[in-house]
Amino acid sequence: MVAFVQPASGEAVWYLCSGLSKPFFEALLAGFARQTGAGRERHIVLVLDNAGWHGPKGLAVPEGISLVFLPPYSPELQPAEHLWPLVDEPVANRHFATLADLEAVIAERCRRLEAETIKPHTHFHWWPKPTRPN
Repeated sequence: MVAFVQPASGEAVWYLCSGLSKPFFEALLAGFARQTGAGRERHIVLVLDNAGWHGPKGLAVPEGISLVFLPPYSPELQPAEHLWPLVDEPVANRHFATLADLEAVIAERCRRLEAETIKPHTHFHWWPKPTRPN
């Protein structure tokens, strides 16, 4: 599961995947940029942890996306980290016969999570306010 979240609004973009690597993360960034309209007219700053596949060295970043990296060992600062308890809720203490069954429940949960449910978990009082150019 990969999620991009706008902390102040709770809007999230979800990707269900079976693994991560730098080439796969590049593809996710490209898909995210297309889906959100990032480019010359819209600039998005993504705050990331220091996972190996996030590393800027050799990573193709689409136009309109800037990456900012959190200090090491600071997951509490990453808004997306606060999404996982919400995603895990329908799968906790349950058995799934197949990986496909588990994926279906997680995908449905992500589809149903609304911004107003997410926002209290990601909108830290100190988070910068979004700005829109005039």
